[in-house]
Amino acid sequence: MGQFIDLTAADGQKIPAYVARPAGQPKGGIVVVQEIFGVNSHIREVADGYAQDGYLAVAPGTFQRVKPGVELGYTDADMQEGFGYKTAVEALPAPGVMQDLQAAIDHAAQQSGGKVGIVGYCWGGLLTWRAACQLNGLAAAVPYYGGGVTTPEEAARQPKAPVLAHFAEQDHWIPLDSVEAFRRAHPEVRVFTYAADHGFNCNQRGSWNEAAARLARERTLAFFAQHVG
Repeated sequence: MGQFIDLTAADGQKIPAYVARPAGQPKGGIVVVQEIFGVNSHIREVADGYAQDGYLAVAPGTFQRVKPGVELGYTDADMQEGFGYKTAVEALPAPGVMQDLQAAIDHAAQQSGGKVGIVGYCWGGLLTWRAACQLNGLAAAVPYYGGGVTTPEEAARQPKAPVLAHFAEQDHWIPLDSVEAFRRAHPEVRVFTYAADHGFNCNQRGSWNEAAARLARERTLAFFAQHVG
């Protein structure tokens, strides 16, 4: 359904992005932010899903500045490799990858002619939270089990757009007490937890939980329908 294009960030860096278009006029745009595994077949499938629901979906390659062309699976080795790239991106001087997300937001707005939401998974959930707090042009943001979102440093940020956050109750990367602290710190954020593990949305991972993924997606689509179009 989709194809790769090149976006241009504010500093001139070219960023590949998978773009999936709906059949008719888009309701708006959705930026889909990858996990630590690249814009792989799962992320492309997620983008295609949002296109089928009527949105123009843009999934930028957020590893481009440290390693072009990353497309990993979900083995332990893949996880170690992806974590290394994520660490390298996090170490970039500011604004680093955030300007790449801004380019994706701008492209989604231009090509859809409507409002723009952002959704991200795992590390992409953390980037989605930061985007809601730092970037321009967002009407809604939905981080899924964003590693680090509930740390005091990240929780101190203030979102500029409505946020719906999904967390997993059995997530050993994100302790449930930190989720509750985040919920108290941000009463304006809609927080949902699921009887599932980290990565429950990904049908290529052992932690996939079909019921939790379906419910979270229904809530996400309702949220985007309310705020994006």
